[in-house]
Amino acid sequence: MIDVRSYHGAVADSGSLADRRAQVEHEQQQRLQERQQQIALLTSRLSTPEERIRLWEKLHALTLPRSPTHKLLRIIAEHTELSLEQVLEVQRRSFAPRIPQNPAAT
Repeated sequence: MIDVRSYHGAVADSGSLADRRAQVEHEQQQRLQERQQQIALLTSRLSTPEERIRLWEKLHALTLPRSPTHKLLRIIAEHTELSLEQVLEVQRRSFAPRIPQNPAAT
């Protein structure tokens, strides 16, 4: 015979399940709203081209291609409402060799 007491509390009551479902749904709605706000920032004239591209990279979990002829550059330009030349300029600055500062010169 199975001891019913051993299962006591193993299954949450329907009220707490409903509360958890509501909480999960609310969190999903918040994430969706946050993503929509970030997508709106992709084309904001208040954001610099660099900011728009960094946000695009974050939203898509991709990095700006190094090749100036990569097909993705046109897609990035379209999604950020930047010109292809603006995207290429950000690319040039991003991948330009860094010139170390001479501490003795300062």
